[in-house]
Amino acid sequence: MQVTELPAEGLKRTFQVVVPAASLAEKREKRLKELGADLRLPGFRPGKVPTAVVKQRYGQAVAGEVLEQSVDDATRQVIADRGLRPAMQPKIELVNYSEGADLEYKIDLELLPEIPMPDFASIALDRQKATPGDAEIDAFLATMAGRLAELEDVAEARPAAKGEMLVVDFEGRTKNEDGTLSEPFPGGTATDTPIEVAGEGFIPGFTEQLEGMAPGEKKEINVSFPAEYGSAALAGKDAVFAINAKALKVKKLPAMDDDFAKKLGLEDIASLRAKVAENLQGEYDGLARMKVKRALLDALAEKAVFEVPPGMVEGEFAQIWQRVEQDLKAGRLDADDQGKDEETLKADYRAIAERRIRLGLLLSEIGRTNNIQVTNEELTGAMRQEASRYPGQEKQVLEYFRKNPQAIESLRAPIFEEKVVDFVLELAKVTDHQVEPAALTAQDDAAA
Repeated sequence: MQVTELPAEGLKRTFQVVVPAASLAEKREKRLKELGADLRLPGFRPGKVPTAVVKQRYGQAVAGEVLEQSVDDATRQVIADRGLRPAMQPKIELVNYSEGADLEYKIDLELLPEIPMPDFASIALDRQKATPGDAEIDAFLATMAGRLAELEDVAEARPAAKGEMLVVDFEGRTKNEDGTLSEPFPGGTATDTPIEVAGEGFIPGFTEQLEGMAPGEKKEINVSFPAEYGSAALAGKDAVFAINAKALKVKKLPAMDDDFAKKLGLEDIASLRAKVAENLQGEYDGLARMKVKRALLDALAEKAVFEVPPGMVEGEFAQIWQRVEQDLKAGRLDADDQGKDEETLKADYRAIAERRIRLGLLLSEIGRTNNIQVTNEELTGAMRQEASRYPGQEKQVLEYFRKNPQAIESLRAPIFEEKVVDFVLELAKVTDHQVEPAALTAQDDAAA
Protein backbone atom coordinates (compact mmCIF):
# COMPACT_ATOMS: atom_id res chain seq x y z
CA MET A 1 0.00 0.00 0.00
CA GLN A 2 1.27 3.44 -0.94
CA VAL A 3 0.24 6.48 1.13
CA THR A 4 0.96 10.10 0.20
CA GLU A 5 0.07 12.98 2.53
CA LEU A 6 -1.20 15.99 0.61
CA PRO A 7 -0.98 19.64 1.71
CA ALA A 8 -3.70 20.64 4.19
CA GLU A 9 -4.46 23.42 6.66
CA GLY A 10 -5.01 23.50 10.40
CA LEU A 11 -6.56 20.32 11.75
CA LYS A 12 -7.39 18.96 8.30
CA ARG A 13 -5.39 16.09 6.83
CA THR A 14 -5.59 14.60 3.33
CA PHE A 15 -4.02 11.33 2.18
CA GLN A 16 -3.81 9.74 -1.25
CA VAL A 17 -3.91 5.94 -0.88
CA VAL A 18 -3.07 3.30 -3.49
CA VAL A 19 -3.90 -0.35 -2.81
CA PRO A 20 -2.19 -2.73 -5.29
CA ALA A 21 -4.39 -4.60 -7.74
CA ALA A 22 -2.72 -7.88 -6.73
CA SER A 23 -3.91 -7.44 -3.13
CA LEU A 24 -7.48 -6.81 -4.28
CA ALA A 25 -7.43 -9.81 -6.62
CA GLU A 26 -6.14 -12.05 -3.83
CA LYS A 27 -8.96 -10.96 -1.51
CA ARG A 28 -11.56 -11.48 -4.25
CA GLU A 29 -10.32 -14.98 -5.05
CA LYS A 30 -10.24 -15.90 -1.37
CA ARG A 31 -13.80 -14.70 -0.86
CA LEU A 32 -15.07 -16.51 -3.97
CA LYS A 33 -13.51 -19.76 -2.72
CA GLU A 34 -15.19 -19.29 0.66
CA LEU A 35 -18.55 -18.89 -1.06
CA GLY A 36 -17.93 -21.86 -3.37
CA ALA A 37 -17.16 -24.13 -0.41
CA ASP A 38 -20.71 -23.71 0.91
CA LEU A 39 -22.56 -23.18 -2.37
CA ARG A 40 -25.08 -25.78 -3.55
CA LEU A 41 -26.12 -25.69 -7.21
CA PRO A 42 -27.94 -28.28 -9.34
CA GLY A 43 -25.47 -30.42 -11.30
CA PHE A 44 -22.58 -29.85 -8.90
CA ARG A 45 -21.53 -31.67 -5.77
CA PRO A 46 -21.56 -29.58 -2.56
CA GLY A 47 -18.36 -27.53 -2.37
CA LYS A 48 -17.30 -28.47 -5.92
CA VAL A 49 -18.83 -25.56 -7.83
CA PRO A 50 -16.15 -24.19 -10.21
CA THR A 51 -14.73 -20.80 -9.29
CA ALA A 52 -15.72 -19.47 -12.72
CA VAL A 53 -19.38 -20.29 -12.00
CA VAL A 54 -19.19 -18.73 -8.53
CA LYS A 55 -17.61 -15.62 -10.03
CA GLN A 56 -20.30 -15.40 -12.69
CA ARG A 57 -23.02 -15.44 -10.05
CA TYR A 58 -21.40 -13.45 -7.23
CA GLY A 59 -18.42 -11.67 -8.77
CA GLN A 60 -19.97 -8.20 -8.72
CA ALA A 61 -21.18 -8.50 -5.12
CA VAL A 62 -17.81 -9.84 -3.99
CA ALA A 63 -16.00 -7.02 -5.77
CA GLY A 64 -18.10 -4.46 -3.88
CA GLU A 65 -17.53 -6.28 -0.59
CA VAL A 66 -13.78 -6.41 -1.13
CA LEU A 67 -13.70 -2.73 -2.13
CA GLU A 68 -15.45 -1.67 1.07
CA GLN A 69 -13.31 -3.94 3.25
CA SER A 70 -10.07 -2.81 1.57
CA VAL A 71 -10.90 0.89 1.99
CA ASP A 72 -11.85 0.36 5.65
CA ASP A 73 -8.72 -1.68 6.41
CA ALA A 74 -6.38 0.69 4.61
CA THR A 75 -7.94 3.77 6.24
CA ARG A 76 -7.62 2.27 9.71
CA GLN A 77 -3.98 1.42 9.00
CA VAL A 78 -3.22 4.96 7.76
CA ILE A 79 -4.70 6.41 10.95
CA ALA A 80 -3.08 3.87 13.30
CA ASP A 81 0.40 4.04 11.74
CA ARG A 82 0.49 7.81 12.24
CA GLY A 83 -1.16 7.87 15.66
CA LEU A 84 -3.91 10.17 14.45
CA ARG A 85 -7.03 11.01 16.48
CA PRO A 86 -9.84 11.81 14.02
CA ALA A 87 -12.49 14.21 15.28
CA MET A 88 -15.12 12.73 12.96
CA GLN A 89 -15.64 9.89 10.51
CA PRO A 90 -13.12 10.30 7.64
CA LYS A 91 -14.50 11.26 4.23
CA ILE A 92 -13.58 8.85 1.44
CA GLU A 93 -13.39 9.79 -2.24
CA LEU A 94 -12.73 7.08 -4.83
CA VAL A 95 -10.25 8.23 -7.48
CA ASN A 96 -9.92 5.03 -9.51
CA TYR A 97 -11.31 1.55 -9.13
CA SER A 98 -11.67 -1.00 -11.90
CA GLU A 99 -10.99 -4.69 -12.25
CA GLY A 100 -7.31 -5.39 -12.77
CA ALA A 101 -6.21 -1.90 -11.72
CA ASP A 102 -4.90 -0.49 -8.47
CA LEU A 103 -7.43 1.01 -6.07
CA GLU A 104 -6.83 4.72 -5.66
CA TYR A 105 -8.77 6.83 -3.19
CA LYS A 106 -8.45 9.93 -1.03
CA ILE A 107 -8.97 10.33 2.72
CA ASP A 108 -10.08 13.69 4.11
CA LEU A 109 -10.25 13.96 7.87
CA GLU A 110 -10.11 16.45 10.72
CA LEU A 111 -8.01 15.77 13.79
CA LEU A 112 -8.76 16.43 17.40
CA PRO A 113 -6.68 19.38 18.54
CA GLU A 114 -3.98 19.34 21.16
CA ILE A 115 -5.83 20.53 24.24
CA PRO A 116 -3.76 22.11 27.03
CA MET A 117 -5.02 21.41 30.54
CA PRO A 118 -6.15 24.55 32.38
CA ASP A 119 -4.87 25.34 35.86
CA PHE A 120 -7.95 24.23 37.77
CA ALA A 121 -6.65 25.66 41.05
CA SER A 122 -6.76 29.14 39.51
CA ILE A 123 -10.54 28.91 39.01
CA ALA A 124 -12.37 30.76 41.81
CA LEU A 125 -16.09 30.08 42.24
CA ASP A 126 -18.83 31.07 44.69
CA ARG A 127 -21.27 28.31 45.64
CA GLN A 128 -24.49 29.47 47.24
CA LYS A 129 -26.17 27.47 49.97
CA ALA A 130 -29.74 27.86 51.16
CA THR A 131 -31.75 26.14 53.89
CA PRO A 132 -35.57 26.08 53.97
CA GLY A 133 -37.10 27.80 56.98
CA ASP A 134 -40.62 27.88 58.39
CA ALA A 135 -41.69 30.51 55.85
CA GLU A 136 -40.67 28.37 52.88
CA ILE A 137 -42.25 25.24 54.38
CA ASP A 138 -45.49 27.12 55.15
CA ALA A 139 -45.61 28.51 51.62
CA PHE A 140 -45.12 25.04 50.13
CA LEU A 141 -47.85 23.57 52.35
CA ALA A 142 -50.19 26.44 51.39
CA THR A 143 -49.66 25.66 47.72
CA MET A 144 -50.25 21.98 48.40
CA ALA A 145 -53.43 22.78 50.32
CA GLY A 146 -54.66 24.91 47.43
CA ARG A 147 -54.22 22.02 45.01
CA LEU A 148 -56.09 19.66 47.32
CA ALA A 149 -58.82 22.14 48.22
CA GLU A 150 -62.46 21.23 47.68
CA LEU A 151 -64.77 23.57 45.80
CA GLU A 152 -67.92 24.78 47.56
CA ASP A 153 -70.84 26.48 45.84
CA VAL A 154 -71.55 30.09 46.78
CA ALA A 155 -75.27 30.31 47.48
CA GLU A 156 -75.59 34.09 47.51
CA ALA A 157 -75.80 36.00 44.26
CA ARG A 158 -72.70 38.17 44.15
CA PRO A 159 -69.82 39.07 41.82
CA ALA A 160 -66.74 36.85 41.64
CA ALA A 161 -63.67 38.04 43.51
CA LYS A 162 -59.99 37.43 42.81
CA GLY A 163 -58.95 33.88 43.71
CA GLU A 164 -62.47 32.44 43.53
CA MET A 165 -63.57 29.90 40.94
CA LEU A 166 -66.06 30.98 38.31
CA VAL A 167 -67.68 28.20 36.28
CA VAL A 168 -68.16 29.43 32.71
CA ASP A 169 -68.86 28.51 29.13
CA PHE A 170 -66.69 30.37 26.65
CA GLU A 171 -66.27 30.64 22.89
CA GLY A 172 -63.34 32.41 21.23
CA ARG A 173 -63.07 34.03 17.83
CA THR A 174 -60.14 35.92 16.32
CA LYS A 175 -60.51 39.37 14.80
CA ASN A 176 -60.12 39.73 11.05
CA GLU A 177 -58.33 42.72 9.51
CA ASP A 178 -61.71 44.33 8.66
CA GLY A 179 -62.85 44.08 12.27
CA THR A 180 -65.20 41.15 11.75
CA LEU A 181 -64.87 37.98 13.79
CA SER A 182 -63.77 34.59 12.51
CA GLU A 183 -65.50 31.33 13.12
CA PRO A 184 -64.72 29.77 16.55
CA PHE A 185 -61.15 28.50 16.43
CA PRO A 186 -60.14 24.96 17.51
CA GLY A 187 -59.51 24.73 21.24
CA GLY A 188 -61.23 28.06 21.93
CA THR A 189 -64.54 26.67 23.12
CA ALA A 190 -65.41 24.99 26.43
CA THR A 191 -68.38 24.40 28.72
CA ASP A 192 -68.75 24.17 32.50
CA THR A 193 -65.10 25.08 32.99
CA PRO A 194 -64.00 26.25 36.46
CA ILE A 195 -61.50 29.13 36.11
CA GLU A 196 -59.68 30.88 38.92
CA VAL A 197 -60.46 34.58 38.75
CA ALA A 198 -57.22 36.49 38.01
CA GLY A 199 -55.41 33.16 38.11
CA GLU A 200 -52.68 31.81 35.84
CA GLY A 201 -52.77 29.34 32.98
CA PHE A 202 -54.78 31.28 30.40
CA ILE A 203 -54.05 33.97 27.83
CA PRO A 204 -52.80 37.15 29.52
CA GLY A 205 -55.76 39.33 30.50
CA PHE A 206 -58.35 36.55 30.20
CA THR A 207 -58.91 35.54 33.82
CA GLU A 208 -58.48 39.11 35.12
CA GLN A 209 -61.59 40.19 33.17
CA LEU A 210 -63.70 37.60 34.95
CA GLU A 211 -63.45 39.56 38.20
CA GLY A 212 -66.81 41.11 39.05
CA MET A 213 -68.90 38.73 36.90
CA ALA A 214 -71.84 37.06 38.65
CA PRO A 215 -73.53 33.75 37.76
CA GLY A 216 -76.11 34.31 35.06
CA GLU A 217 -74.17 37.20 33.54
CA LYS A 218 -72.82 37.19 30.00
CA LYS A 219 -70.21 39.45 28.45
CA GLU A 220 -67.47 39.60 25.84
CA ILE A 221 -63.83 40.08 26.72
CA ASN A 222 -61.00 41.20 24.45
CA VAL A 223 -57.56 39.62 24.63
CA SER A 224 -54.41 39.36 22.52
CA PHE A 225 -52.48 36.15 21.97
CA PRO A 226 -48.76 36.56 22.72
CA ALA A 227 -46.43 36.76 19.73
CA GLU A 228 -44.66 33.61 20.97
CA TYR A 229 -47.93 31.65 21.44
CA GLY A 230 -47.60 27.95 20.69
CA SER A 231 -50.07 28.00 17.78
CA ALA A 232 -48.77 29.95 14.80
CA ALA A 233 -52.38 30.43 13.61
CA LEU A 234 -53.17 32.40 16.78
CA ALA A 235 -49.83 33.97 17.73
CA GLY A 236 -50.03 37.76 17.90
CA LYS A 237 -53.74 37.91 17.01
CA ASP A 238 -56.52 39.77 18.79
CA ALA A 239 -59.49 37.70 19.91
CA VAL A 240 -62.92 38.08 21.47
CA PHE A 241 -64.31 35.54 23.93
CA ALA A 242 -68.01 35.28 24.69
CA ILE A 243 -68.33 34.39 28.38
CA ASN A 244 -71.37 32.87 30.09
CA ALA A 245 -70.92 32.76 33.89
CA LYS A 246 -72.87 29.83 35.34
CA ALA A 247 -71.76 29.28 38.92
CA LEU A 248 -69.44 30.65 41.58
CA LYS A 249 -67.36 28.45 43.84
CA VAL A 250 -64.80 29.05 46.56
CA LYS A 251 -61.95 26.87 47.69
CA LYS A 252 -62.27 25.15 51.05
CA LEU A 253 -58.70 24.63 52.20
CA PRO A 254 -57.91 21.58 54.31
CA ALA A 255 -56.65 22.18 57.82
CA MET A 256 -52.91 21.73 58.27
CA ASP A 257 -53.15 19.03 60.92
CA ASP A 258 -52.27 15.39 61.53
CA ASP A 259 -55.30 14.20 59.54
CA PHE A 260 -54.08 16.09 56.47
CA ALA A 261 -50.64 14.52 56.86
CA LYS A 262 -52.12 11.05 57.19
CA LYS A 263 -54.04 11.50 53.93
CA LEU A 264 -50.66 12.01 52.30
CA GLY A 265 -49.25 8.84 53.84
CA LEU A 266 -47.31 10.44 56.72
CA GLU A 267 -47.69 9.94 60.44
CA ASP A 268 -48.38 13.52 61.54
CA ILE A 269 -47.97 17.14 60.56
CA ALA A 270 -44.44 17.22 62.00
CA SER A 271 -43.43 14.36 59.71
CA LEU A 272 -45.03 16.17 56.76
CA ARG A 273 -43.13 19.36 57.52
CA ALA A 274 -39.90 17.39 57.81
CA LYS A 275 -40.56 15.72 54.44
CA VAL A 276 -41.31 19.07 52.81
CA ALA A 277 -38.10 20.50 54.29
CA GLU A 278 -36.15 17.54 52.89
CA ASN A 279 -37.65 17.99 49.42
CA LEU A 280 -37.04 21.74 49.43
CA GLN A 281 -33.46 21.18 50.52
CA GLY A 282 -33.00 18.83 47.57
CA GLU A 283 -34.36 21.51 45.23
CA TYR A 284 -32.10 24.18 46.68
CA ASP A 285 -29.05 21.92 46.47
CA GLY A 286 -29.87 21.09 42.86
CA LEU A 287 -30.29 24.75 42.02
CA ALA A 288 -27.02 25.65 43.74
CA ARG A 289 -25.29 22.84 41.85
CA MET A 290 -26.68 24.06 38.53
CA LYS A 291 -25.50 27.62 39.20
CA VAL A 292 -21.96 26.67 40.25
CA LYS A 293 -21.71 24.30 37.28
CA ARG A 294 -22.80 27.10 34.95
CA ALA A 295 -20.14 29.35 36.46
CA LEU A 296 -17.52 26.61 36.14
CA LEU A 297 -18.31 26.01 32.47
CA ASP A 298 -18.09 29.75 31.81
CA ALA A 299 -14.65 29.78 33.48
CA LEU A 300 -13.49 26.75 31.50
CA ALA A 301 -14.77 28.29 28.26
CA GLU A 302 -12.52 31.29 28.85
CA LYS A 303 -9.53 28.98 29.37
CA ALA A 304 -10.32 26.74 26.39
CA VAL A 305 -8.01 28.38 23.86
CA PHE A 306 -7.39 25.93 21.03
CA GLU A 307 -8.44 25.33 17.45
CA VAL A 308 -11.67 23.39 16.97
CA PRO A 309 -12.44 21.06 14.04
CA PRO A 310 -14.58 23.05 11.56
CA GLY A 311 -16.64 19.99 10.64
CA MET A 312 -17.71 19.45 14.25
CA VAL A 313 -18.75 23.10 14.54
CA GLU A 314 -20.71 22.92 11.29
CA GLY A 315 -22.47 19.75 12.42
CA GLU A 316 -23.47 21.29 15.75
CA PHE A 317 -24.56 24.52 14.08
CA ALA A 318 -26.71 22.61 11.56
CA GLN A 319 -28.62 20.93 14.40
CA ILE A 320 -29.10 24.22 16.25
CA TRP A 321 -30.17 26.11 13.13
CA GLN A 322 -32.72 23.45 12.24
CA ARG A 323 -34.45 24.07 15.59
CA VAL A 324 -34.22 27.83 15.11
CA GLU A 325 -35.88 27.57 11.71
CA GLN A 326 -38.68 25.48 13.22
CA ASP A 327 -39.17 28.11 15.92
CA LEU A 328 -39.21 30.85 13.27
CA LYS A 329 -41.95 29.08 11.32
CA ALA A 330 -43.97 28.42 14.48
CA GLY A 331 -43.55 31.97 15.79
CA ARG A 332 -41.72 30.76 18.91
CA LEU A 333 -38.48 32.70 18.51
CA ASP A 334 -36.86 33.75 21.80
CA ALA A 335 -37.42 37.35 22.81
CA ASP A 336 -33.67 38.02 22.60
CA ASP A 337 -33.65 36.90 18.95
CA GLN A 338 -36.70 38.79 17.75
CA GLY A 339 -35.87 41.61 15.37
CA LYS A 340 -32.53 40.13 14.30
CA ASP A 341 -31.90 39.40 10.62
CA GLU A 342 -30.91 35.94 9.46
CA GLU A 343 -27.23 36.82 9.08
CA THR A 344 -27.02 38.05 12.68
CA LEU A 345 -28.92 35.03 13.98
CA LYS A 346 -26.60 32.65 12.15
CA ALA A 347 -23.51 34.41 13.49
CA ASP A 348 -24.87 34.25 17.05
CA TYR A 349 -25.78 30.57 16.87
CA ARG A 350 -22.55 29.64 15.13
CA ALA A 351 -20.71 31.17 18.08
CA ILE A 352 -22.87 29.09 20.42
CA ALA A 353 -22.08 25.95 18.39
CA GLU A 354 -18.34 26.67 18.58
CA ARG A 355 -18.52 27.22 22.34
CA ARG A 356 -20.37 23.91 22.81
CA ILE A 357 -17.83 21.99 20.75
CA ARG A 358 -14.89 23.67 22.46
CA LEU A 359 -16.28 22.94 25.94
CA GLY A 360 -17.21 19.40 24.96
CA LEU A 361 -13.72 18.68 23.68
CA LEU A 362 -12.15 20.16 26.82
CA LEU A 363 -14.39 18.15 29.17
CA SER A 364 -13.71 15.00 27.15
CA GLU A 365 -9.96 15.59 27.32
CA ILE A 366 -10.11 16.24 31.08
CA GLY A 367 -11.92 12.95 31.51
CA ARG A 368 -9.56 11.04 29.21
CA THR A 369 -6.42 12.46 30.80
CA ASN A 370 -7.62 11.71 34.32
CA ASN A 371 -9.15 8.31 33.52
CA ILE A 372 -12.69 9.37 34.43
CA GLN A 373 -15.07 6.65 33.31
CA VAL A 374 -18.74 5.82 33.55
CA THR A 375 -19.29 2.47 35.27
CA ASN A 376 -21.84 -0.15 34.32
CA GLU A 377 -23.49 0.39 37.71
CA GLU A 378 -23.96 4.07 36.94
CA LEU A 379 -25.47 3.29 33.53
CA THR A 380 -27.80 0.74 35.10
CA GLY A 381 -28.90 3.31 37.65
CA ALA A 382 -29.55 5.84 34.89
CA MET A 383 -31.62 3.30 32.96
CA ARG A 384 -33.72 2.55 36.02
CA GLN A 385 -34.19 6.24 36.72
CA GLU A 386 -35.30 6.80 33.15
CA ALA A 387 -37.68 3.84 33.38
CA SER A 388 -39.22 5.25 36.57
CA ARG A 389 -40.46 8.21 34.51
CA TYR A 390 -42.92 5.85 32.81
CA PRO A 391 -45.02 4.22 35.57
CA GLY A 392 -46.38 0.86 34.51
CA GLN A 393 -44.01 0.63 31.54
CA GLU A 394 -40.73 0.16 33.38
CA LYS A 395 -40.07 -3.30 31.93
CA GLN A 396 -40.66 -2.12 28.38
CA VAL A 397 -38.28 0.82 28.84
CA LEU A 398 -35.53 -1.39 30.28
CA GLU A 399 -36.04 -3.89 27.45
CA TYR A 400 -35.72 -1.04 24.94
CA PHE A 401 -32.34 -0.12 26.40
CA ARG A 402 -31.16 -3.72 26.27
CA LYS A 403 -32.06 -4.00 22.59
CA ASN A 404 -30.68 -0.56 21.63
CA PRO A 405 -27.10 -0.01 22.81
CA GLN A 406 -27.05 3.42 21.17
CA ALA A 407 -29.83 4.49 23.54
CA ILE A 408 -27.66 3.48 26.50
CA GLU A 409 -24.84 5.60 25.11
CA SER A 410 -27.15 8.62 25.21
CA LEU A 411 -27.23 8.19 29.00
CA ARG A 412 -23.45 7.95 29.27
CA ALA A 413 -22.65 11.51 28.13
CA PRO A 414 -24.52 13.42 30.89
CA ILE A 415 -23.12 11.09 33.58
CA PHE A 416 -19.60 11.58 32.23
CA GLU A 417 -20.04 15.35 32.16
CA GLU A 418 -21.22 15.45 35.79
CA LYS A 419 -18.25 13.34 36.90
CA VAL A 420 -15.82 15.64 35.10
CA VAL A 421 -17.49 18.67 36.69
CA ASP A 422 -17.17 17.04 40.12
CA PHE A 423 -13.50 16.35 39.44
CA VAL A 424 -12.76 19.96 38.50
CA LEU A 425 -14.80 21.37 41.40
CA GLU A 426 -12.62 19.38 43.79
CA LEU A 427 -9.52 21.13 42.41
CA ALA A 428 -10.99 24.62 41.97
CA LYS A 429 -11.23 27.24 44.72
CA VAL A 430 -14.90 26.99 45.69
CA THR A 431 -16.20 29.28 48.43
CA ASP A 432 -19.55 28.38 50.02
CA HIS A 433 -21.75 31.11 51.43
CA GLN A 434 -25.25 31.03 52.84
CA VAL A 435 -28.08 32.94 51.15
CA GLU A 436 -31.79 33.19 51.70
CA PRO A 437 -33.87 30.75 49.58
CA ALA A 438 -35.67 33.66 47.95
CA ALA A 439 -32.35 35.15 46.84
CA LEU A 440 -31.19 31.83 45.39
CA THR A 441 -34.36 31.30 43.35
CA ALA A 442 -34.72 34.96 42.35
CA GLN A 443 -31.19 35.02 40.95
CA ASP A 444 -31.94 31.91 38.91
CA ASP A 445 -35.14 33.48 37.53
CA ALA A 446 -33.12 36.51 36.46
CA ALA A 447 -30.53 34.31 34.73
CA ALA A 448 -33.25 32.41 32.90
